[in-house]
Amino acid sequence: MRWLALLPWAALTAHTAVNALLLRRPAATATTERVAVLLPVRDEAGRVGPCVESLLAQTGVPGLTIHVLDDGSTDGTAEVVRSVAGDKVRLHTGAPLPPGWLGKPHACQQLADAAGDADVLSFVDADVVLEPAAIASAVTELRRARAGLLSPYPRITGAGRLVQPLLQWSWLTFLPVRLMESSPRPSLAAAGGQWLVVDAPAYRRAGGHAAVRTEILEDIALARAVKRSGGRIALADASRLATCRMYDSWRELTAGYAKSLWASFGTRSGAAAVVVSLLLLYGVPPLAAAALAAAGESEWAAIALTAYALGVGGRVVAARATGGRAWPDALTHPVSIVLFARLVARSFRLHARGGLTWRGRPV
Repeated sequence: MRWLALLPWAALTAHTAVNALLLRRPAATATTERVAVLLPVRDEAGRVGPCVESLLAQTGVPGLTIHVLDDGSTDGTAEVVRSVAGDKVRLHTGAPLPPGWLGKPHACQQLADAAGDADVLSFVDADVVLEPAAIASAVTELRRARAGLLSPYPRITGAGRLVQPLLQWSWLTFLPVRLMESSPRPSLAAAGGQWLVVDAPAYRRAGGHAAVRTEILEDIALARAVKRSGGRIALADASRLATCRMYDSWRELTAGYAKSLWASFGTRSGAAAVVVSLLLLYGVPPLAAAALAAAGESEWAAIALTAYALGVGGRVVAARATGGRAWPDALTHPVSIVLFARLVARSFRLHARGGLTWRGRPV
């Protein structure tokens, strides 16, 4: 009967495996739809070149237009775009940020307004590099899913191997992915703003980025707005189609996470409940196994060790399903959870002090 204590870990790891099997994976194809690729940039001179080059190399989309909006850059980002693309992209200068708007929603709304009569809007961040068939494949998957918004999640590279994979792992472990697609509940939504593919009429019905103008997590807020307006959303593994180098150092990562983690939970109590649950489920078992073994409780020590192994197994499944690195990273899953807990606490602390900024703007 003692081994029944492992049911929570076994159920969560099994859920991860089921989600991994059901996760959408866009395949290489072509589309005849008019697609506008929309790239907002602010001080991205060191990253935007490879992104634009990959956009220019897209195949299978004869109706493709590329719009780049320079949102007040001071590092020569616009000059880099011009040097790479010449007149092959439409380079826009961003308008001053109006009261009541955050920077990225405002930039995305301007780009959407400039997209004209496009059938599909593909929002891409400057740290994303796409394979040649990526846009066509994602648009086809959007239609196959009968969705208003598709979030094709890229393979994440760069700093933060202990923390970054937790996002994909958390979706696969705790979110019923296919139920999320079919459910009309806005609260049951997930999306990654690095790359979003949106049906243009569905975007307009949802109110566009104007409807999420004050949201730090504008990607999830937009997905919820699409649901509220009667649309569907879908997630897809795009690790074979896109890479995203979000952060180059631990310092950049902590700043980026501090900006947004507080907004992920709604309240301090909600954040505390989630963090404590994660620590109990995935941080405590290896410590408990060692302590119980030292105390001579061999069976309980084996149970705790098995709980740790199930957690590691879930990380391996998530990594294999999303193009991540499984070994030896999965073995440090408890460390990842502890680091995540510290980042959550730091984000709430800085938010309470009013000390959060991003790209020179207050959050």
